[in-house]
Amino acid sequence: MADSKNKPGRGPDKKGPDRKANRRGAARLAAVQALYQMDIAGAGINDILAEYESHWIGSEVEGDQYLPAEAAFFRDVVSGVVRDQAKIDPVIDEALTRGWPLQRIDAILRAVMRAGAYELEHRKDVPARVVVSHAFVEREETGMVNAVLDQIARQYRGDEFDRK
Repeated sequence: MADSKNKPGRGPDKKGPDRKANRRGAARLAAVQALYQMDIAGAGINDILAEYESHWIGSEVEGDQYLPAEAAFFRDVVSGVVRDQAKIDPVIDEALTRGWPLQRIDAILRAVMRAGAYELEHRKDVPARVVVSHAFVEREETGMVNAVLDQIARQYRGDEFDRK
């Protein structure tokens, strides 16, 4: 994951922590972290939602101050990915390069791609280009994640890319 100074979910923001984009970015980051934790630890959705909403979002954790997040957006992305994972994973598999099925991809990248794919299909209020460009990954992984999400975006929302 990228340095905490670059994450919209952490630290001060010159444009103010209460901007909708900042709250959405914090919610997106929290959703990816929650999905990662569920994947690695096998935690249940109800426990994860309760933990993040009461202990992480908008709180200081391990010296990092997390920005307030749009709780409804966080809940929608996490619960939507869990609900639709059987549909989302094959879409991601198809977008990945042959020989690299989703299960071979690092857990944090799986979480990023699942959250992004869910947003692209279900959150039409978020422009596709925003979803593709706001993946929280290290610089060397950005290209792969952006390429996968770009393919999925063109599949679900090709009309947004046709506009000039």
